[in-house]
Parts: sequence; structure tokens; C-alpha cells
Amino acid sequence: MRNAGSGFPQLALLTVAALTLSACSSMSSDMSSDGGSMYSYNAPADYSSRLPAQIETREKVVVVDPRVHAWGAYDKDGSLVRSGLATAGSSWCPDIGRPCKTSAGHFRVNSLGSADCKSKIFPIPKGGAPMPYCMFFHGGQALHGVHEGEVVEGNISHGCVRLHVSDAEWLRFNFVNVGTKVIVRPY
Repeated sequence: MRNAGSGFPQLALLTVAALTLSACSSMSSDMSSDGGSMYSYNAPADYSSRLPAQIETREKVVVVDPRVHAWGAYDKDGSLVRSGLATAGSSWCPDIGRPCKTSAGHFRVNSLGSADCKSKIFPIPKGGAPMPYCMFFHGGQALHGVHEGEVVEGNISHGCVRLHVSDAEWLRFNFVNVGTKVIVRPY
């Protein structure tokens, strides 16, 4: 992380980000996903305060932190561009009888999907769970959107990182390319 002493410029960035997100927190946005169903939700709390405003990087990166249930998109200069709620993998998944935490580490996005992306595995046995705007980064693990109520302040997925559909769509079309770095912090 870059931190040059007292960090007044960093404090100013945090203040601007907090004011911007605070102004947006009362707005509501509509999400369209599976063939026209509309979901409406109030913009989430200021998740940028859960993540560093600056990181050391020379490329754009998506950081997922399962401990604070947040994701952040950082530009090549290491500045936080956008953030939101993230639900990572569970300590235990009873339907498969094993832990299903999201793998911690540094990965690269290796494939991108559309609004129609679906799981090939879940629900067991046939798959078909919607994963709009999927961005696979480690085996079957992906960043992807889910419908209202499935992104929570907890880690309950089968290993993927669940995001609000609008956040996944933004990442997919405005930030992530094949090869974009994804960092999943340890639990």
C-alpha cells in the first residue's frame, strides 16, 4: 500500500469518496436480469470504507475481501474506482458435504459470460443456477451477479463471489477483460 506519512491526500480521497457514496446511498436503481424481471434495491452502504483507498499495483485489479464482505475495482494507479457488497464461499456446504470457501490468492480472469451465464453444477444434480455476467478466475470460481437477497453480509456461496447484478454488469463491461487480475484475500 502507498502511504507517505500522514496521508493528507489519501484522507482527501477518502472524504470525497465518502461524500460521493453518501449522496448516492439514498438513490435506488433498477436491475434487469432474467428476461425482463425487474429487481429494485437501495444503493448499498459505503463499502469503500471497508477497503483501502489505494493499493500498490501497476495494473487494474479486482480485490475481494471475504472478511469484510466487499469487493473493490482498482485502476492501474492503485486508486479505488468502485466497490460493493460481496458474498464469498461458505465454510461448509451441506449439499456437497465439504468446505466450499473461495480460494484465496492472485488469479487472472480466464473467461467472460453474458447476462445468460448459468452454473453447470449448481443446483445439484443438473445445474442451471443463474450467474449473470460471470467472470471466471479460478477453475469453476467466478465473480458473478445474483438476484436480490442472494448477496449478503456473510459467506454462503459454493465458492463463487456473488455480487449485485448491477455491480457484476459494470465490472463485466466497464472494467474486467480476460487477463484482469483478481485478488481474493484470506478469510
